[in-house]
Amino acid sequence: MITMDNFIFDGHPLLRTMIKEVMIPLSDVDKKLMFDMVEYLKNSQNPRLARRLKLREGIGLAAPQLGIDKRIFAIYATDEAGVQHQYVLANPKVVSHSEELTYLPQGEGCLSVKRNIKGIVPRYRRVRIVGYDINNELVEIRAKGFIAIVFQHEIDHLNGKMFYDYINPNNPMMPPMGSVPVD
Repeated sequence: MITMDNFIFDGHPLLRTMIKEVMIPLSDVDKKLMFDMVEYLKNSQNPRLARRLKLREGIGLAAPQLGIDKRIFAIYATDEAGVQHQYVLANPKVVSHSEELTYLPQGEGCLSVKRNIKGIVPRYRRVRIVGYDINNELVEIRAKGFIAIVFQHEIDHLNGKMFYDYINPNNPMMPPMGSVPVD
C-alpha cells in the first residue's frame, strides 16, 4: 500500500526529469503500480482512512512523485457535474487541445509540494489524450474543464514540470486573458 512515506517532494531531481516510457505490454510490476496508485487516491479521499493512515488527499498521482521513473499516472476525481472519473494510463500524451484556456480560481496543489503556492495556473480547457490502459489497450480520452486540468497536471509530472512553473510571477492571481474559470 502506498503511503506518504513513498512520496518524494519538491526539490527532488526526478520531479524535474523527462520520464521514460514503459514497455508495452505492461509488466505485472507496472500493473501493480497502477492498481496501487488508484488505491492511494481512493484511500486519500476516504476521511476515516486518510486520517488513520495520515494520507494527504489527492485526485491525481504520477509515478515520479513516488520516486519511480515510469510514464504512468492515475486519476480519481469528480468533475463539475459530480461525475466520478477514474483513469490509469501508461505513456500518456496530449495529442490535441483547445485554444481556449481555463483555470481553477483557487489555484492548484500537489501531493509533492508541501507549501501552499498561490496563483492561477493557465490550462487548456479541452484536451485529447492517448495512452495505454492497464489491459494494454490504446485508449483515447477527451476531457474538458476540471478533468482536463487534472490530466495536464499529471502529464506535466511526466515531463519534469510543476504546476507553479505556469504562474505569472508578476501577477500570480491574474487569470489568462479570455480564459474561463472552472466552477
